[in-house]
Amino acid sequence: MSATPRLSAVELRAATGLAGLYALRMLGMFLILPVFAVYAGHLPGGESHVLVGLAFGAYGLTQALLQLPLGMWSDKVGRKKVIYIGLALFALGSIICAVADHIVWMIVGRAVQGAGAISAAITALLADLTREEHRTKAMAMIGGSIATTFAVSLVAAPTLAEWIGLPGIFALTAVLAVAAIIGVWRVIPTPALSRHHSDAEADTGRLPQVLRHPQLLRLNYGVFALHAAQMAMFTVMPLLLTQIGGVVLSRHWWIYLPVVLVGFVLMVPAVIIGEKRHKLKQVFVLAIALMCVAQLGMALWLPSLSAIVGWLALYFVAFNILEATQPSLISKIAPVAARGTAMGVYNTCQSASMFAGSAMAGWLYQHAGATPVFLLCAGLMAIWLVVSLGMQPPLPVRTQMFPIGEHWAGEPGVLSAKLGQIDGVKEAVVLIDERVALLKVLQSGWDEAAAQQLIAETH
Repeated sequence: MSATPRLSAVELRAATGLAGLYALRMLGMFLILPVFAVYAGHLPGGESHVLVGLAFGAYGLTQALLQLPLGMWSDKVGRKKVIYIGLALFALGSIICAVADHIVWMIVGRAVQGAGAISAAITALLADLTREEHRTKAMAMIGGSIATTFAVSLVAAPTLAEWIGLPGIFALTAVLAVAAIIGVWRVIPTPALSRHHSDAEADTGRLPQVLRHPQLLRLNYGVFALHAAQMAMFTVMPLLLTQIGGVVLSRHWWIYLPVVLVGFVLMVPAVIIGEKRHKLKQVFVLAIALMCVAQLGMALWLPSLSAIVGWLALYFVAFNILEATQPSLISKIAPVAARGTAMGVYNTCQSASMFAGSAMAGWLYQHAGATPVFLLCAGLMAIWLVVSLGMQPPLPVRTQMFPIGEHWAGEPGVLSAKLGQIDGVKEAVVLIDERVALLKVLQSGWDEAAAQQLIAETH
């Protein structure tokens, strides 16, 4: 029994379609990052940076509250139905933001946008439409679409805002959401069968195991700190680029483009060293330290545009490394049957941090200016650095999945034990309800043939 070398036509259509869906939806979110603080400040009530911060982060609050429940709901009512509802809410919230004539209405619209929390449902739909041996590859396609969309948004948003303004950007996001609905209907295949996938979805029964796991708690704090600092920075950085750097908003992309490119170029060798040479913890800790230095630099020394550019370049080097390595660490560290639950909690912490970071930054900037905002971010990074030093170096492992025969009626515990005794297998579990065997195996040197032989006996 050998793994199929390529995605099937249906799998490729599902993976590319869902990656495009993610990109369309994330484009609507990312486009406002570098311009929101400036444009929202011109609304009635926008003179309050506290309210601007709440409006900026309201999306993350409702996203965090609803992400896991909607994903679980999709198990019962169907993936596409939940995705349609979520995209419709996102479009409605975008329209409310586009016509908002007061910052309070902007808060309402952003909260409605976030209520369309469909990330978990999309991941579950992808799992329904791909075979176990190709799921990681399909997930990587979605991850790549998100990273690309983020980079494009930072560069495109300032010019786009000059052309159509913040209301126009929100109107555009509403159009993109409608286009995504059509794409789900016309492009994304409908699965013949939907079932729970422990490798891709959260399970309430496994939440206690995940929430008590000391290594996962470190990573959950890390993603919270990283994205809280990101939102805090974008709450004030557009204002500083204009006030200190003297750069008009439409030309902010002149700053973002080179620093994002530098961050990406330097991220690639760092991640390769971490993964291939089994130095992931060292690379991870170094990136946190760089992030802490960048935030301290922004807090203590921003005399000119060149200083802003230098600190932003260091920030994006660290950010890109951390953003790329944390999901890999989650996958390596999480119990093999709870990987989907671990990622669900991780993503919820990320969404919650968006609200916390922008709300805190708005309050601090209102009462004390930009320096305390960056000091707060530096403090979050310093705590993360201390916490990460105690992290156990992850084993060089990956998850391998094998389908169990539909009519096999053997003892799952016995098969799990046999699989666990194979050379190079660090953890094995047979989930009979899902008809799958999940193995955590060494990246090289494990006895795959022995595992395939045992699995073949179930067919």
